[in-house]
Amino acid sequence: MTFINYAAREINCKIVYYGPGLCGKTTNLQYIYDRTNPSAKGKLISLATETDRTLFFDFLPLDLGTVKGFKTRFHLYTVPGQVFYDASRKLILKGVDGVVFVADSQIERMEANIESLENLRLNLTEQGYNLDKLPYVVQYNKRDLPNAAPLDQLREVLNPTKAPEFEACATSGAGVFDTLKAVAKSVLTELRRGQ
Repeated sequence: MTFINYAAREINCKIVYYGPGLCGKTTNLQYIYDRTNPSAKGKLISLATETDRTLFFDFLPLDLGTVKGFKTRFHLYTVPGQVFYDASRKLILKGVDGVVFVADSQIERMEANIESLENLRLNLTEQGYNLDKLPYVVQYNKRDLPNAAPLDQLREVLNPTKAPEFEACATSGAGVFDTLKAVAKSVLTELRRGQ
């Protein structure tokens, strides 16, 4: 749900990076943050616990063009990967405009990917959203690892609806900005359609 700040002439959009623990959500945001012009970004806020690197969210406003004379500002969030932080995941999904599902390409992480994707659908449904109707992108992260599952297998299990998808290696940045641009473009398309 976009928030319009008429005084600042800004449209604020929320994009959430969702996925299993240690799949690369935080690494994606850190890469984007580190390579974004300092004048175009706010503070990166990271909260860590003993069991998860990100308890609540990483926060990054990112300017990407205008809509009807209003600047668009994207707020990027990650959710904690561990299952016992489900309440935090639900809270972070409130008001979401777009979702990036970050899948861990490692074969042994397939079950964690499936569980996280099912959890995403359930949490969105509980809040009145339908993942198939939201701007949504799938990122297959860690493609550089020798134990990465074949792309066809990942697609079949994690992207049966054929959402836009990208191969990535968040540590090197491969595919990171392609993923962000795709979800941001989709959010802006929906925003323009609604006005």
